[in-house]
Amino acid sequence: MPAPRTQAATPRPRSGSTASTPARRPAAQPRTGAPRAGTARTPGARTGAPRAQAPRAGTPRTAAPRTGQRPAPRRGAPARRRPPAGRRPAARRTRPPGAARLWWSRLAVVGGATLALVSVLAAFAQPPTEAGQVPRSASAAGQAQLTSATLTAAATRYRAALAEATGFEAQARQAREAGTTALAAAAAERALVGEHAATAYQRNPAERWPLAQLSLHAPEATADVLHAQGLAEQLTADRDAEVARAAVAAVRAAEQIDAADAADALAADAHRRAEGVLTEIRAVVADLDPAVSAQWAASGTSPSAAGQDAANAAALAGWQDHLAQLTLAGITPPPAAELADPTDLPLGLAALRDATGTPVPGVATTYVAGRTLTVLPAETVAAVSAAFAQLGKPYLADRTGPDGYGCAGLVAAAWTQGGLGLPSDLAGQWAQGTPVPAGQLQVGDLVFSTDPRSGLDDVGIYLGGTSVLSASADRRQVAVRELADLHSAVRVTVPPATPSPLPATGPFPATCSAPTPAPGATSAAWGGWSNGQVPADQLCTIGGGHRLRCDAAAAYTAMSAAYRTAFGTPLCITDSYRSLGAQVDAHHRKPRITAVPGTSNHGWGLAVDLCGGINVFGTAQTAWMQLNAGYYGWLQPDWAQAGGQNPEPWHWEYGNLT
Repeated sequence: MPAPRTQAATPRPRSGSTASTPARRPAAQPRTGAPRAGTARTPGARTGAPRAQAPRAGTPRTAAPRTGQRPAPRRGAPARRRPPAGRRPAARRTRPPGAARLWWSRLAVVGGATLALVSVLAAFAQPPTEAGQVPRSASAAGQAQLTSATLTAAATRYRAALAEATGFEAQARQAREAGTTALAAAAAERALVGEHAATAYQRNPAERWPLAQLSLHAPEATADVLHAQGLAEQLTADRDAEVARAAVAAVRAAEQIDAADAADALAADAHRRAEGVLTEIRAVVADLDPAVSAQWAASGTSPSAAGQDAANAAALAGWQDHLAQLTLAGITPPPAAELADPTDLPLGLAALRDATGTPVPGVATTYVAGRTLTVLPAETVAAVSAAFAQLGKPYLADRTGPDGYGCAGLVAAAWTQGGLGLPSDLAGQWAQGTPVPAGQLQVGDLVFSTDPRSGLDDVGIYLGGTSVLSASADRRQVAVRELADLHSAVRVTVPPATPSPLPATGPFPATCSAPTPAPGATSAAWGGWSNGQVPADQLCTIGGGHRLRCDAAAAYTAMSAAYRTAFGTPLCITDSYRSLGAQVDAHHRKPRITAVPGTSNHGWGLAVDLCGGINVFGTAQTAWMQLNAGYYGWLQPDWAQAGGQNPEPWHWEYGNLT
């Protein structure tokens, strides 16, 4: 027999009554630790303590209801139902009198307590989270998806504002250059006017007024007088024209200066909007739960190249393990500004020291559950998680996503989603950070590679040990790679007082570690695909609808930039990757000079046909290629050279291919 239903609402006490109101259930205790400035949390006393939940909407208020209003039912109490119209209400069940009523009340209390105990036991009956794992709840996954979308959209707005600022700054420069030219023209015209005025001042009356020399007594001089008058009038007209030109040039200069000032104002406004977007991003990042960051880092779905999956998975697992420890300790990473000074850190955090005992700026440590735990800035956690989410995306030279990245482009995009606006060039990124000794490297630092010809040549995000996450040409996609030389690194969460000198410089542009093929013949096959059947998403564009394998594309782009420096224009190209169908067509039209379909190195995306002077032997352009192309890994096969079996000055290949 079911227990009788108890009253849903308690009677409202009368005015002046001393009856006590029902005791409220104590609220969940917050995690131990004094808050940092903003929303910083310090580690709790208990490892793995659950977070305090804010009261849900609809929690009963403690204040008594106003007179004339029915008190709201207690949470969990059955709601009363009003009988349908036209139907008589059923007889109300009366409570048992006397001792029976008391026993029914006791049974109800025991039943409620039993249900509560069962609920608690059910909650604790869930399998415990293993060390190093982040709970993969639907809530955290949903928040990660929302966070990623929000920050990606904000990063897009940031880049758009920067693009506007760059455009307005270019307009301002052009206007100022035009204004300077106009001022120079006005000054030149004024100088001519001054010369004419000085010459006119030195003339005698006869030269000033030639017509006064006309005389009836000397008719033979009339022609000379009229000629002199014509010259004087011409000089006057020239002077007036110079005065007019000087005035027009002055007006044009003033207009250009005004236009430059207006463009500068628009550029400054665009920069303010960009900085405002970064402020919005930092506000989101400051409250980002480490468990959400772990889900975000694992949200990438792009496939990795063969043999790369294991390295990527191991690095991602290590990062998620660190975030899991933060979650279990109840720590939300503080903003970078609060970790910049090792002597002034939030409560509960201590300075991290290197092997020599020197404090490491921009990072902190704490002691949790018998072990020390490194605490990185909130911006670093977001940037590293954003970079992990791009694993497998293709390498695309000079791109900042979202479909592909160059080496500096990946770093700029990831740190933008962390709330720091970095430029998309290697030298600019170096200048934004403070150099870090190899013994003080921390996750999130930027590690640069150098080359004797280009200086700074590549950059990646440090992950610990000798691992970096980068979009390098030698991997052809965003991937985790090992880097032995870690001496050229900066920490962008600690801005430098003054920019540090570059660790290396060179006259050639960076190639993002595009490798130079080793001497000797090598197979052109790659990726497991057949010749001429390489998927389009595995190739990188080089402009004009042309595509190459991504490392070859990076090297080609760098070579084209150097060629532009020498000749004023980029490389002229007529053919690159050639599908099997295109090979069949070309061989049908030119059977004597084309390879058998399915054997051309164009079908691997590793050959180009060039124009613009390179297609003719003996030109300056061909000489430049013969001297410089090898540095970028581009060679001309023996058969295509001037004394070869089938001379083709236009044909160049990435490496010594068979």
